[in-house]
Amino acid sequence: MKIKKGFILRVVGGENVVVPVGELSKQFHGMINLNETGAFMWKFFSEEHTIEEAIDALCAEYEVERERAAADVQKFADVLIQNAFIE
Repeated sequence: MKIKKGFILRVVGGENVVVPVGELSKQFHGMINLNETGAFMWKFFSEEHTIEEAIDALCAEYEVERERAAADVQKFADVLIQNAFIE
């Protein structure tokens, strides 16, 4: 799973914000606000990775139980899929 090209993640006023650029900005009119963990996952899925790899990465980056990490990664992935943010 990989996030489509055409989104950029920036820190604006201390907040993680994702905005569309180029052709994608004609389809998606808005911005996405992410917390620290969401920004970590966004960056992670900017490259091709599996859900299992994301769970491992989240556990390595944060002190979180694997069960909780798995639920959080799946929820994040579901939002990406539902909003057609992945290739």
